[in-house]
Amino acid sequence: MQHWTKGQQLHEGEYLIEEILGGGGFGVTYRAQNRKAGKLVAIKTLNAIQQGKADFAKRQEKFMNEALCLAKCHHPHVVEVYEVFQEGDLWCMVMELLDGTNLAEYLEDNGILSEEKALPIIQQVGNALSFIHKQGFTHQDVKPQNIMLRTPPAPLAKGGEREISSFHQGGEREISSPPLTKGGQGGAVLIDFGLARQATVPGKLRTNSNSGTECFAPLELLEKRAEFGAYTDVYSLAATLYVMLTGKLPFPSQFRKQNIPLIPPKQHNNKISDRVNAAIMKGMELEPQNRPQSVQEWLDLVIPKPVAAETTRVISAVGMDYINLRNLLAAGKWKEADQETTKVMLKVAGREEEGWLDDSSIDNFPCEDLRTIDQLWVKYSQGRFGFSVQKKIWLECGGKVDYDTECKLGDRVGWRKGGSWLNYENLTFNKQAQEGHLPYGGVVGGEGLGGERRFFCGCWVSSLASRTVSCSL
Repeated sequence: MQHWTKGQQLHEGEYLIEEILGGGGFGVTYRAQNRKAGKLVAIKTLNAIQQGKADFAKRQEKFMNEALCLAKCHHPHVVEVYEVFQEGDLWCMVMELLDGTNLAEYLEDNGILSEEKALPIIQQVGNALSFIHKQGFTHQDVKPQNIMLRTPPAPLAKGGEREISSFHQGGEREISSPPLTKGGQGGAVLIDFGLARQATVPGKLRTNSNSGTECFAPLELLEKRAEFGAYTDVYSLAATLYVMLTGKLPFPSQFRKQNIPLIPPKQHNNKISDRVNAAIMKGMELEPQNRPQSVQEWLDLVIPKPVAAETTRVISAVGMDYINLRNLLAAGKWKEADQETTKVMLKVAGREEEGWLDDSSIDNFPCEDLRTIDQLWVKYSQGRFGFSVQKKIWLECGGKVDYDTECKLGDRVGWRKGGSWLNYENLTFNKQAQEGHLPYGGVVGGEGLGGERRFFCGCWVSSLASRTVSCSL
């Protein structure tokens, strides 16, 4: 049996083991140095118990399936897999090292969360689940222990110095609120796909070999033969929100099958809204067909999206007037509407003088205003244009904030032709333009209205797309 100790080298010296981070019934995870890249990573492999099993080969095959599943899932709220290699008889999965704490530990240290703090976490995990479902996989073990909360970068204090980190070297946590910033710099990350597998074809049954964690597992996970689907993860996500808001574990589904009712979360915490209480109960219906059939369908029950009003009253966190933008879009004046979008975004961010949005202003751009602008574009283009449309394409291009993804996005939406970025005047300002072509991202990292975009200074449009993910557009 293989067990690695501090200082041991793997993969022909490329990785240097530092310590064991932890493990469960299936795998063990080590912290290691990537000596070539000069960064810390996590390396996961099968633990000693699994190595001693008679069907070790099959278990290792399952481990490899997990690696392949994760390797396909490039998303800001899904743990990133860098590579897979073999060391002796063991296959190893190299992943990003997440700096933070898992949600279960956070709740244990800080107590229950308010809806205001809990729902952004649920949104982010829900977005990750929706993404992996589109890849043909289900997670099947969603629970607080498998949700990591990244430690965000320490904010600058008034004097210009960094504030003391919420995490100390000694291991004590002093967090007063969840670290929720854009993907890659903070927020929730879905981990441990040890039970993840390809979703079954509707109408077919197959043997289930894992039961998950009973308080978060729906009935179909605890039965010997069951169909799995997105609704399986809906139950577990709803149960996770139940615990976040109440601090109580819901009755396991197999007990509820014996006519033991699920106590509504609002009976444990009367501050829970009727809407969220009803959504949790609906998501935790015993029978799969009675639950929302997709995570997004359930999220819409928990956090209904505001609809852009037909009148001039639209939502803004800073009192911005969007009458002119609405009128231009309604009239089909796409170029003028694009320029108006630039103007209002700069004004909202307080960047009119600079003429472009920097990374900080993107990270802190009010979700209410981003959503209002997006909904106006989506409404009057019949779903062809808008930030949410661009976000969908960005995720399909890999969902990373890097130049390669930026180029792929530019190609997909028609901002690049023949490998070169188009000037503003060469864009297409009509509904025959490629999906997601508008609004144009010139305000993001550009030189001002209609100016030349500065892509080589940073991946600004990808940063804005990432912001739409954290705002759940």
